[in-house]
Amino acid sequence: MKFRFLLSLIILSVCCLEMPAKAPGHRKPAWQTTDKNYAINPVRDLVLIYQGGAHRPDWTKDQFLPYVTHSFADGRKEWLFDGFLFLEFRDNGKQLIPDLRMPNACKSDWEHYLDRVFENGKSLDALNTCITEQKALLGDPCFKHKVVLTILPPLPHQKDWGELNGKALDFDNVDDAKAACSWFLDQLVDRFEKGGYDNLELSGIYWVAEDMAHNEGFTRHVSDMVHKKGLQFAWIPYYKARGYDCWQDLGFDIAYHQPNFFFNKNIPVSRLDESCSLARQYGMGLELEFDTRALYESEDSYYNRLDAYMDAYWRNNVFTDAALAYYEGGIGFMEFAKNPSPENRRIIDRLATIIVERRRNNSLVPSNTK
Repeated sequence: MKFRFLLSLIILSVCCLEMPAKAPGHRKPAWQTTDKNYAINPVRDLVLIYQGGAHRPDWTKDQFLPYVTHSFADGRKEWLFDGFLFLEFRDNGKQLIPDLRMPNACKSDWEHYLDRVFENGKSLDALNTCITEQKALLGDPCFKHKVVLTILPPLPHQKDWGELNGKALDFDNVDDAKAACSWFLDQLVDRFEKGGYDNLELSGIYWVAEDMAHNEGFTRHVSDMVHKKGLQFAWIPYYKARGYDCWQDLGFDIAYHQPNFFFNKNIPVSRLDESCSLARQYGMGLELEFDTRALYESEDSYYNRLDAYMDAYWRNNVFTDAALAYYEGGIGFMEFAKNPSPENRRIIDRLATIIVERRRNNSLVPSNTK
């Protein structure tokens, strides 16, 4: 079950603890024009791709197809998402983030994750190939598909991560934790640059832990590293997660608030309106969430809850004014493509139409990046 959902059932309302002064060089996003408005971003629609763990899809070019283009019921075919976030929480019984009650991942596990992300014929390579093949059918999309890669957090109190430059690292030592993150970030950027992904642009780095219960304040160190690479630092906290209301002070350039409405039928629709209000108040984007239970034929279907997101986001001007991230359970768009009943076509076509129309809305792109 999704890590963020488990936590959000427990923690419904927490405030950001007092933070120390901002680190030198911290920058406010250039597109954040007011403290009471949604965030916009060069990536309009960022889909979460859970990849790396043995329990995930291989992410071949065919598996990427429903995310790269959408085939409508009337026969039209359009480019779909303009941004892809690659992330993972766990692999082979090891935790990559805190609090999963698993043994900690160590350096060899971090290297395995890197190998999976940059695996030939899968992941980024497959996405690049899929776009190339779709260009032959649809023509140039007139935009560059952007990629956001995940930096793994140093797990608190870990002393068995491994060695770097001949030194055994202790993550209770902030310099050791910074060294591990700097090494991993270098790996991400260097491997991407060597990948030859002519259809892809590395635009950002993602902090995968969804609250600040651990590593509080450490993200500012990572932010400096990310900015030195010329990249954006992104975060997607769960509903009212610790730190969500001071995300800029934590060093992030963009943050998307999770309503966590879809996963529990006892949560009222008012949660969506409240989440929109909070996103406006704190200058955030939003996440749209569903999983395979949104299929009409699913036992105990959550179909109507996906419609509720779209209704609420229209009602609150999210689709016209905000950057969006999309959680779809890891295989949601794949499963809708495999199950083209009239009901499934209706709802997924509704969502795809919104995404296509958003790409024509130039006000969703910061003026300094157009």
